[in-house]
Amino acid sequence: MEYAIIFLPLIGSIFGYLGRSITNFFSEIFTSLLVSISAILSIIVFWNGIQKSNYGNYQIIEWISSGDFVANWSINVDPLSSVMLVVVTFVSALVHIYSIGYMSHDPHKPRFMSYLSLFTFSMLVLVVSDNFLQLFFGWEGVGLCSYLLIGFWYKKETANNAAIKAFIVNRIGDFGLAVGIFLIFFFFGSINFEEVFQIAPQFIEKKLLFFGFESNLITLICLFLFIGAMGKSAQFLLHTWLPDAMEGPTPVSALIHAATMVTAGVFLVVRCSPLFEYSQVALNVVTIVGMITAIFAASVALVQNDIKKIVAYSTCSQLGYMFFAAGVGAYHVAIFHLFTHAFFKALLFLGSGSVIHAFKDEQDIRNMGGVRKKLPFTYIFMLIGTLALTGFPFLSGFYSKDAIIEFAYLSNSSLGNYAVLIGIFTAFLTSIYSWRLFFKTFHGSYNNKKIPINETHESPLVMLIPLFFLGIGALFAGFLFKETFIGHHSNDFWQTSIFFINEIKHDHIPLWLLLITPILVVISIPLSFYYYISNTKILEEFKNTSLPLYNFLLNKWYIDELYDVVFVNSAKKIGSFFWKKGDVGTIDRFGPDGISKLIKIISNKAGRLQTGFIYDYAFVMLIGLSILLTYLILN
Repeated sequence: MEYAIIFLPLIGSIFGYLGRSITNFFSEIFTSLLVSISAILSIIVFWNGIQKSNYGNYQIIEWISSGDFVANWSINVDPLSSVMLVVVTFVSALVHIYSIGYMSHDPHKPRFMSYLSLFTFSMLVLVVSDNFLQLFFGWEGVGLCSYLLIGFWYKKETANNAAIKAFIVNRIGDFGLAVGIFLIFFFFGSINFEEVFQIAPQFIEKKLLFFGFESNLITLICLFLFIGAMGKSAQFLLHTWLPDAMEGPTPVSALIHAATMVTAGVFLVVRCSPLFEYSQVALNVVTIVGMITAIFAASVALVQNDIKKIVAYSTCSQLGYMFFAAGVGAYHVAIFHLFTHAFFKALLFLGSGSVIHAFKDEQDIRNMGGVRKKLPFTYIFMLIGTLALTGFPFLSGFYSKDAIIEFAYLSNSSLGNYAVLIGIFTAFLTSIYSWRLFFKTFHGSYNNKKIPINETHESPLVMLIPLFFLGIGALFAGFLFKETFIGHHSNDFWQTSIFFINEIKHDHIPLWLLLITPILVVISIPLSFYYYISNTKILEEFKNTSLPLYNFLLNKWYIDELYDVVFVNSAKKIGSFFWKKGDVGTIDRFGPDGISKLIKIISNKAGRLQTGFIYDYAFVMLIGLSILLTYLILN
């Protein structure tokens, strides 16, 4: 069963790519069917783990064997990987089915479905790995598929640019991950998770010189691993690729950039929790970066107008929550939020796709509005997703997001207290921008001047069914699995797959902390409706003031502009210098261009001797003979 979970998507990818030659719908049906079977089997594995603790490590092949070094290609099923299997395959199966309707008019559907299945396979390889090498293989595989899917519409220059940007930024993170793995192998002599985690306590005091500074080995390893996580999970400073990645088709956004690939960084940190627990410095860095990302992305989402970019920045923000949860030691809570977030964020992305589909590819929420009666099912599903994202009481986001804030409070550290404040304030911002998106999309007056409102229509059933299942998850996943993931018996579930587990004891949490976030979430609903629908003049006047806040947020804290000045323009100037002075001025001048010029001059001089007169040729022959005789006499 475990083998089928992993390899069915790969089979679907191979045959799906060739499906055009069989029949029009072969690729869609075949890939969707195999990934759906994989999802069902993953749920069975997950349930067997909960009920019977039925886990194991299944070796496929001995991948590399050199002396004492052995790296297997394995399927490692433990509580952590079983959760990730459900997240990846369930969301992927629904995205495959949704894509049948969403991509129905695209002439390259087989290629698209093949890429989706290949991504699913790569992500599954990543989450079931039992060593860093197999993890790195899956890590690079999802990066490749992300590049292919973001740039799927390769005739659009913006899509190509976005794909290249995502690829380059992720290479920075991947370099950090590779260095971390090299350090682990060099000092630990192994890259197998179990062996590395057992050896780690022996290196707690190990120091080494790094660029002239004495650093703790485990801290250095954890920081490099976290750089890899930052790139893949779009954390602050390495986040710039994610909003631009919305150039890809909407199902790609839901699968890769909401529920699966971007959570790989969180998975990596949690998987390596036995290392991170020995470095408080690394945990503090994870917490700080997570906090900054959470509030940064939420603030930028307040003023974005592209419906997909708002949800993309929301994803950045929620990933920040997960990281600062891991940073304060709440690894199980981070995974719980990852689990619930997958449902409601995929729901919001696919719901946004349904809206875009109705508006004939329009993505600006300023050109929408007043369509709640025209899109009744999409309206309901987007409402559920918005409520869950904002942490409305008793929906999935409420249980997981509040647990993060509560655990940060219980950490009894100054950094934990800052995380509490950031978490509460970010929850309020999240609610504001989420309801802004919802109200401006479905309420108020109809603002699209290109498409008559009568031409907007509800999505087909094949797109609505996935929304229904995701809606069920957004409603009930938090309530149903709270006890299993973070409750009284969570230690029994997680076993040794996560290093450190603490149960949240609500008798130590003040009442104000339990109530403040739900109260802010509820208050934000009428507040958002008033400012974005009933009385929009107030915000319009604020935009026109001399205060730079609006432009600061609209330009995403000017991070891209800063990178242009520091990296892009500097690289261009350096490249231009070496090209003009080095390549053209030196290498070409004295190399091929210089030699060819010299040969041309000699040829021109020699050509003058070709006069056609016998006495000229006789004269040259005489001189040549004289030189030859002189040489022979002297020698």
